Amino acid sequence: MRYFRTLGATVLATTTGLALIGTAYTGAAVAAVASPASLYAPSALVLAVGEGESPETATIVRAVTLSCAPVPGGTHPSPESACAELAATGGDLGALTVLAGGRPCTREWAPVTVTGDGVWQGRRVSWSETYGNACELRARTAAVAALTF
Repeated sequence: MRYFRTLGATVLATTTGLALIGTAYTGAAVAAVASPASLYAPSALVLAVGEGESPETATIVRAVTLSCAPVPGGTHPSPESACAELAATGGDLGALTVLAGGRPCTREWAPVTVTGDGVWQGRRVSWSETYGNACELRARTAAVAALTF
């Protein structure tokens, strides 16, 4: 009878030990599951201003980054207003090139090209526009592309 008690205690201890090992193993497996870095879809762009008539041949004068999710940031001079403008257009950079009334510009031809490439709320975006000169660029673009150089 004593043998059964010892054997029963050994079996119980062994079973409890295996249960604890199983729990620890299960906990390790759960911890190894990858979780997303953020709950927000990525919204990050690289905006560049170049001197020239096309994006392929323009000499880049200035480039900045703009990240809008989860909070505005990057090297853009005013990320908060740029992200708000992009959110209002659903990330359509072309919709931001509206002529601001009452701003006179000279008619000199010194072409400036602006490009925007990246991701807006998880979808790929690519945009470029050429303006006659830097004054026209500032008059026709919002805070997103109004980069001084």
